[in-house]
Amino acid sequence: QVQLVESGGGLVQAGGSLRLSCAASGSIFSISAMGWYRQAPGKQRELVARITNGGNTNYANYADSVKGRFTISRDNAKNTVYLEMNSLKPEDTAVYYCNVRGTMNYPLRGYDSWGQGTQVTVSS
Repeated sequence: QVQLVESGGGLVQAGGSLRLSCAASGSIFSISAMGWYRQAPGKQRELVARITNGGNTNYANYADSVKGRFTISRDNAKNTVYLEMNSLKPEDTAVYYCNVRGTMNYPLRGYDSWGQGTQVTVSS
């Protein structure tokens, strides 16, 4: 099993900043991708940002709505992914979910794990 623990959500005024963290633990052999999704009330879950392992290089991609404001990063030694959110807008209000994909140990097999979600609320 691979468990994810998220932290960092909260209430912030428009224009403010928050930093989300997600730590993965368990029988992890490798991690191929780490990302953040969000789901606002009445809307479908959408990709916010994702960072994939390209050997010596990590590749990041972002939703158009957050480009230039959010930054995703990862600490491979800690199996942790971060989402730095700046210039927050009320439309960023949602539950943010961490997603991690890779290969587990004993036996080797793929996994696709989700965090429990953390609420981000941006007031106008």
